[in-house]
Amino acid sequence: MMCIKERNASDSTCKKLLRDKGCFADLCNYAFFQGRQVIQPEELVSRENDLSTLIGKVDKPTEIKRYRDVVRKASIHGEYVIIGVEHQSTFDEKMIFRILNYDATIYINQVESKQEIYPVGSFVFYTGDKEWKSPETLKETLKNIPSEMEPYINDWRLPVVELKTMDARKLTNQRLKEVVEISQSMFAGNYDDLRNNRKIETESFMMAATFTRTKIKREGLPEGDEINMCEAMDRLFQRFEDRGMEKGETIGFEKGERSGIEKGKREEKQNTLKEQLKVKLGTLSRPLEKQLTSTSLEKLNELTLNIFNVTNEEDVLRIID
Repeated sequence: MMCIKERNASDSTCKKLLRDKGCFADLCNYAFFQGRQVIQPEELVSRENDLSTLIGKVDKPTEIKRYRDVVRKASIHGEYVIIGVEHQSTFDEKMIFRILNYDATIYINQVESKQEIYPVGSFVFYTGDKEWKSPETLKETLKNIPSEMEPYINDWRLPVVELKTMDARKLTNQRLKEVVEISQSMFAGNYDDLRNNRKIETESFMMAATFTRTKIKREGLPEGDEINMCEAMDRLFQRFEDRGMEKGETIGFEKGERSGIEKGKREEKQNTLKEQLKVKLGTLSRPLEKQLTSTSLEKLNELTLNIFNVTNEEDVLRIID
């Protein structure tokens, strides 16, 4: 389960990403229009949660217990619409009711402002690694609607954009596309994709690491605003691989036996994985360290392939048990 510190870091990263008008417009176009470029960055006329710039001054605005994550007003063919984005790093089965409350509150505040009332559209940007299974309409959450009343019960839609399954080919903003592609490679544990020889913004890489809860420190990466992905990944894991290989060779050749060589390979892999898991999870419990010591080389290899899918010790146990 994600801790509060990780959740706050993920929320802050999402807000930082969507402060970029290009990223915000591109994500909205993906959520609402399957990637068609309907909303243009230059047509966004407000910033984040500043509702006064959205709807004018309100003497006594209806309070929202917590600010919306990101709210902007956009012009589409000369007509204004208010767009709210809610970031979720964990599954919330009651999300539809929160969105309904936020949207309704903005409508109420618009009424109280005695100015024009603009339409409100919202969606969830979900960066968790588990599949989003929450209902995406209000009616799906309601129990036993009498057939006679069904036409009169208002519905409310909740589009959900899942970072893990987004189609990056439909994105046009370079930063958003980089963050999505790197995040998906980290989720999948795809080292080949991460090690490809291309340059990306260092900040995009760090954003992806935050969303996927991969504990990579900035100082562990090459200096500069841009990094070569191949160089970055090689530098990140080189010290683990070198340490494991040296120890493995020493153990294997000291004994001069096939079993010694196999044991050396296994211990090499164990030590490398322990270091990687400490980077990924921040710490490693003694029981898990002990279990890794007795895990077969085959299971250790499987864990290596899925290292970026790991978010807690339970994930590790599911792979090696």
